Amino acid sequence: MNDYLPDAVTKGLQDARKHSLARGKRLCVHDGDNVYRIHRFWQDGMALDETICDKLRGRVDIYDGARHLYQALIIGSQVTGGETLVSFKWLHPVRDSAPLDFAPDVAAPAGLLARP
Repeated sequence: MNDYLPDAVTKGLQDARKHSLARGKRLCVHDGDNVYRIHRFWQDGMALDETICDKLRGRVDIYDGARHLYQALIIGSQVTGGETLVSFKWLHPVRDSAPLDFAPDVAAPAGLLARP
């Protein structure tokens, strides 16, 4: 097998990979009916497009595609380097099941077999 590729092909493959990664970013913020894409995300905040500076305040929902991940309370934002950096007061993961009102028994059997 030939492991050498011309520079133009290598550059084209790298550009296609970057485009695929950029397209694969599915994190977004839902503020009512408005949806904004997230460029970067960390525990205390996130980076959005520069044009969203004053539009986003209060409680928002953060999704990964159709899956609801977090609820957050936004306390402030600032424009830096072409991005809006947003700060969270709190960030809570969303549960996909109801909370339990009892401690589950760890040693409980996974299932019971009926006697024949």
